Amino acid sequence: MTDQFSSGPKVALMTFGDERDYMWEGYFGPLTQPRHAEAVEYLRTLPIEVIAFDEVARSRDLVDQQVKDLQAAGAEALFVHLPCWATPNIVVRAVQAASLPTVTMTGKSAATHGMVGLFGAAGTLSQIGIEHIRVRDDFGAPVFEQKLLPFFRAAATKARLRGRVMGLFGGRSLGIDTGTFDPMQWRAQFGIDVDHVDQLEIVRRAELVEPERVDRTMEWMSDQFASIAYNDDKLTEDKLRFQVRCYLANKDINEEKGLDFISVKCMTELSDHYVPQCLSAALMPGPYDAEGSKQPCSMSCEADGDGALSMEILKEISGGCSTLFADVSHMDDEKKILYLPNCGGMCSWFAGRSDEAAENLKNIELRPSVRPGGGAITYFTAAPGPVTLARLYRVSGNYRMAIVPGDVVDLDAEDRAAFIEARGKHQLPTAFVRVDVDLDRFVDEFGSNHISGVAGTWVRELVALCEMLSIEPVVMDKNFQ
Repeated sequence: MTDQFSSGPKVALMTFGDERDYMWEGYFGPLTQPRHAEAVEYLRTLPIEVIAFDEVARSRDLVDQQVKDLQAAGAEALFVHLPCWATPNIVVRAVQAASLPTVTMTGKSAATHGMVGLFGAAGTLSQIGIEHIRVRDDFGAPVFEQKLLPFFRAAATKARLRGRVMGLFGGRSLGIDTGTFDPMQWRAQFGIDVDHVDQLEIVRRAELVEPERVDRTMEWMSDQFASIAYNDDKLTEDKLRFQVRCYLANKDINEEKGLDFISVKCMTELSDHYVPQCLSAALMPGPYDAEGSKQPCSMSCEADGDGALSMEILKEISGGCSTLFADVSHMDDEKKILYLPNCGGMCSWFAGRSDEAAENLKNIELRPSVRPGGGAITYFTAAPGPVTLARLYRVSGNYRMAIVPGDVVDLDAEDRAAFIEARGKHQLPTAFVRVDVDLDRFVDEFGSNHISGVAGTWVRELVALCEMLSIEPVVMDKNFQ
């Protein structure tokens, strides 16, 4: 599922040539021009937005103009095309001026001296410490799917994180230090601002939400969810209405403050004395609510900043998909299944993996919360399908990212019954994820009680992004070593 609000990575193509007129006109021009046209045509078949130029860059003035134009167009990655010999110093000039994640490429033709141009330019980039990747292959080769598209998606994610604002509602929850983070480290490493908001602002604003919006959402929930288990104690209609008010208030605060993703403390002040924010955790990261289609807003619980940022990275790397947030609660050592529940709210998209709200919500029950404040939790089992789990965490202050590809699975009746019996009354929304991981290594290395996830397999993209952001990638799957 790709969110309707997202666009593909913006990749600028610059093809370079020999600056000597007599060599260009007599030899390299007739070889380079058709290959430049081929590059433009092929790249436009990929799920990226191509920024291309009619002319081959072979002078300093033309390089400077094209770099200025690609910057104005919002380029997020630079594709340096060297189909033939090209003057190396003008290539380096462009890469330095553009200051973007860069691919350098030449083809396999023996007639073009493309390898000479590649090594002349890329060798200089290495000598002056500019990271880039090198490709020697032809358009349409597997390297585009296996290496370049993940690289472009990572570059776009890096660019789009910069300037985003995370809303932190409340402070450390339940003594969970792994959810805390350094806002100045985020500023320096990711370019992300953090706006602290008292979580009681949600309560204050909840009382100001228009009754018509609350009525519409209550009616929508009654129609869409599988059931609402009202009782006379924990889950009353008034309690659920207040949860709806809190969700709509939080949504309004996000819009007014320009918050791109959020984390809410919830426990214990809201969960014990007002209502838990489980409904918000179920709807905020999804692409819909009673008011229609919307941009998913990554939301972690328990003021877990690194959890929220992990969700936001997964959302962006996947092109705008909904993300989940869960506890690492249990492992089936024999079957290699991770049991990943959350304390009452998990993104509703995962209940059916559909862009249609009805297809997901029909699988979700609203059950009474065990928290003193009452209200509802969302109860469901995540639908089967591929998933990439990931988590940012720090070791001695330096970020690592655990990356765990897997498959959400259905438990058979026997295993499900055993799990429910083992868990007792504490029933929660849960994803059961089968992984190909050394679980002892996972226990030794993993740096949080929380984990985030997104549908699909995005290991190469995440590794590339980690390398761009000075994060150590920790891929916990032998198939991706």
